Amino acid sequence: MGSSKDTTTQGPEYEKHPFQLSVDHVKAFLGTDLESGLSDAQVKELRTKYGENKLTTDSGVKWYTVLGKQISNAMILVLVLAMAVSFGVQDWIEAGVISAIIVVNVMIGFFQEFQAEKKMDALKALSSPTANVLRNGTVDAIPSLEVVPGDICMIKTGDTIPADLRIFEAMNLECDEKILTGEAIPVAKEYETDFSNDDPLATGVGDRVNMAYSSATVTKGRGQGIVVFTGMHTEIGKIAASMQGKTRKPNRSMSRKKHGPLQPVKGGALRTWDSIGKFLGLTVGTPLQIKLSKLAYILFGFAILLAIIVFGVNRFNVTSEVAIYAISTGIAMIPESLIAVLTITFVTGMTQMRKRQVLTRKLSALEALGGITNICSDKTGTLTQGKMITRKAWIPGVGIYFVNNADDAANPKKGSVALGVAKSREEMAADKRAREEELDRLRSSAALTFDEPAEKTKRDQLRHQDERGEKQSLDESENFDMVPELEAFLHSTALCNLATVRYNEKESKWQTTGDPTEVALQVFAHRFEYGKKSLVESKGWKQCYEYPFDSTVKRMSVVYNAPGEKQETIIFTKGAVERIIDLCTSIGVGEHNQQMTDQIKESILDQMAIFADQGLRVLGIAQRRWEGEVITEKSEIHREEIEKDLTLLGLAGLYDPPRLETKDAVRECTNAGIRVHMLTGDHPGTASAIAKEVGIIPKDLTILPHDVAESLVKTAAEFDGMTDDEIDQMPELPLVIARCAPHTKTRMIAALHRRERYAAMTGDGVNDGPSLQAADVGIAMGLAGSDVAKGASDIVLTDDNFASIVNAIEEGRRMFDNIQRFVLHLLTSNVGEVVLLVCGLGFQDRHGFSVFPLSPLQILWINMVTSGFPAFGLGREKASYNIMSRPPHDLKKGVFTWQIIADMLVYGTLMGMLTLFTFIIIVYGPGVDSLGVDCNRSYNDRNPEDTCDTVFRARAAVFAELTWLILISAWEIKGIRRSMFRLDPRSESKFPLFQDLWANKFLFFSVLIGSLIVFPCIYIPGFNTVFFKHRPISWELALSIGAVFVFVAGMELWKLTKRTFGWFAASEDEDGIPGRISHRRDKLSLRQGFFSFSRTASLAKQESTAASISGRIQNPPRTDPQRVANSTQQV
Repeated sequence: MGSSKDTTTQGPEYEKHPFQLSVDHVKAFLGTDLESGLSDAQVKELRTKYGENKLTTDSGVKWYTVLGKQISNAMILVLVLAMAVSFGVQDWIEAGVISAIIVVNVMIGFFQEFQAEKKMDALKALSSPTANVLRNGTVDAIPSLEVVPGDICMIKTGDTIPADLRIFEAMNLECDEKILTGEAIPVAKEYETDFSNDDPLATGVGDRVNMAYSSATVTKGRGQGIVVFTGMHTEIGKIAASMQGKTRKPNRSMSRKKHGPLQPVKGGALRTWDSIGKFLGLTVGTPLQIKLSKLAYILFGFAILLAIIVFGVNRFNVTSEVAIYAISTGIAMIPESLIAVLTITFVTGMTQMRKRQVLTRKLSALEALGGITNICSDKTGTLTQGKMITRKAWIPGVGIYFVNNADDAANPKKGSVALGVAKSREEMAADKRAREEELDRLRSSAALTFDEPAEKTKRDQLRHQDERGEKQSLDESENFDMVPELEAFLHSTALCNLATVRYNEKESKWQTTGDPTEVALQVFAHRFEYGKKSLVESKGWKQCYEYPFDSTVKRMSVVYNAPGEKQETIIFTKGAVERIIDLCTSIGVGEHNQQMTDQIKESILDQMAIFADQGLRVLGIAQRRWEGEVITEKSEIHREEIEKDLTLLGLAGLYDPPRLETKDAVRECTNAGIRVHMLTGDHPGTASAIAKEVGIIPKDLTILPHDVAESLVKTAAEFDGMTDDEIDQMPELPLVIARCAPHTKTRMIAALHRRERYAAMTGDGVNDGPSLQAADVGIAMGLAGSDVAKGASDIVLTDDNFASIVNAIEEGRRMFDNIQRFVLHLLTSNVGEVVLLVCGLGFQDRHGFSVFPLSPLQILWINMVTSGFPAFGLGREKASYNIMSRPPHDLKKGVFTWQIIADMLVYGTLMGMLTLFTFIIIVYGPGVDSLGVDCNRSYNDRNPEDTCDTVFRARAAVFAELTWLILISAWEIKGIRRSMFRLDPRSESKFPLFQDLWANKFLFFSVLIGSLIVFPCIYIPGFNTVFFKHRPISWELALSIGAVFVFVAGMELWKLTKRTFGWFAASEDEDGIPGRISHRRDKLSLRQGFFSFSRTASLAKQESTAASISGRIQNPPRTDPQRVANSTQQV
């Protein structure tokens, strides 16, 4: 609709929907002219009335919203309270430092998140940057933003439609509307179709063939249309608008009539809690955000408790000194640098993700990725290339030609073509049994003699097998002659075709235009040097007439004059097999020509079924030699007269190949404990075949229990026909859902949530938008994706590659591990400080006031500077060696597993006790035993009895010791379970400590510089006594240094104890012990990606020279019997 500032503009209000109106009615309503278009004055008026042609959403980045999120952060609120108390007791230095901490944290978080949102704006562009419109009698190319209702828009092959059009002229026009409907097959447009008496609700968007929709692409032909809707009033705009509203949680209604007289009270209370929880971060956000918000308020509660203890010890005589000590103790409970470390770690991770072809729209999505248990993926363009390949061609009397090693759908030079013998289902089944019996005999013989049979050696040279169980013999040759039957087939596929295939010399790559189906056939013809351009320009074929594809008859025909003196006229036809064979009276050419009989028809349909079961789209190819009147461009011979008495030349099997990386990506997901689901709008047979090829489901479902096998593949009708209870009772949710609608995808997400799974959804079209928004992590496609899908997503794949999801998950897990590390590091130091300060309540001067073992600013320095930079370094740790070979982390536990809690308490208590002992030794050891007077405020040396020298020196030693313990703990925490002296068990070095520490240079220098900076803090005059409230020390340093060795020994002993006794071994940490960690929630252990050892059949660089349907006995599929046995045992 209009600009984001103008939300009051309305769309055109027609008497009926434009698809039900005649072209004249629409033209008159909008005041346009089909011959000259709109005038400049009309365009200006219409733009003012209807606004700009752009989508508006609620997701626009607003600086004040981002700033509000940062200010309302739980940690910030706690620090604000501490700041207020500091100002209240007039401790201006401490209050100023806390104020600076708040400002720095808020600004860092605001800047990083605001920049992240702004980066995403670059992807939010209209799908069609320009539009060809007729204005003032001339055709102009204008930005699609400027298109208005009433414009006459001209579209042609390759164009992206800028707005919703009512078509009034079409020539072979077909549009790819999968971005709207999810269907990969282009829709043929018929502008004369009358829908005036149809129910608009019963006629779906894909059936309104006299309309063309915004963001759809023209795959064939040309046309003109009147713009009837723009912006948010287009079909895409309606879907975008429907996702802007927020669904209210249950029981939030205020209606007495529907829910009873008490409902307003109940609903109001719940809404109030939602608002408070949202502000405090307790009810919104990812699991980690909520966990950290809860942590902040738990720590705040502990801080209050400690303050009460401080007041109680001082008999509730709350002087300024007592209040300051309470604040110091409370601050010690709060990891002030956590917000900054978390935010910067997220942004750093987002930057790394961009380098790995993943754009993160929300910083927290990186953490969420690490917990994904299920991925619901679309097929077309995500798991597959979204491009057709002619994989097989059945020629009567000759056999089956098929393409092998084709990894580029546009390149006819890639891959090879082999010829095999066509066989019936019965013959194929018999050969399979014979192969299995022969293999059993050879295996038995090999087992008895312990010699490898020559036949097995020969078979092992051919590793690749066709995913459908078809394979060529080793002595099969790719060299074959061009026979008349194949030549006729190629003539028909190349000439009855509007697609183009050409090699771009400048870019050194093959390029195609047109419908994917026709592109596939044209590329197949080019493999034999029989492309349309070659036949027309070099060999002299001349087109006379064209009967475009008609969706009602499901076929297309062209009339050509053959080269030569006779100028023979030949009709070429292609289309749906069932429609073509009904028009055929014969089959084959030359010596293989024979009359069509019912028995032959059955064999053709049987061959078609074999192709269809392999996931191929099957087309019939036919021709007819015309002996009637001469056909010219002005001939008016009806197509029924032309398209009869045809000769069937063969069948073409077309295939949308998976991406090269897909199967490996599925296997990676399995290793990582992630289940992959395919939700597609394709035919069940095609969907199942692709799922088997990429390893989502096993080729042989009989290895699974019957009820499990029945549940793995469903159609949308079957799935949607089930109640939620019936779905929940299924042993496994479907891994493949065919003919999927948007509602089906959202129900699937809901079903996963009911099973306590954490679901991600990938998609590119508008129809994926609702499910992307419903999923825990929405993953959109950056190249083929719509603006709506990107806006609904959490991350965007810039290369549209499913394999990039593996990169995203790996990065998410690495970041989650690192967050766990630096949270442990920060909280360990806080526990150590609290132990020290609470025990320090017992140190009272002669006036009865507690003496601080650490000053408030020492505490802030340690928390923000000493702990902060090593925490940043831990956030930059590389992925652990087993990062993608363990299950997702448990979102219920989140960061705070029992192991982390135990480690925090053990390390923190050890740290606190060591520093406490140091303080005691210095104060009550050699020299004068004095706690001085008023040493919490300033240095006092007025008389020997009241001097603060001993206390200030003890603080300096404790400050140095605590600093070094915190820094060395960062290196220890690199491995939660493993010794710091051997972090990677795979290392071949005898002493890899220095190599492992140097691997993270940021952390290395953080520890090194942090350790050295202690000395100027202690020894710079004035700065030490006024700011930190400590004095230079000498022999006391020995205590601090010695405590470091004791602390390292204690941490190593604790790790050794955990490993020895297996404590917390089942926890999901980066050093999980193999065999002790089970894939929770995955009771069936369906090993996706491991159902066979073959790679993607149509794309992999195979070791075989070819693969064919052969009449000879072929090698059996290479199935690992041990893996099958293991799979059976797991099930």
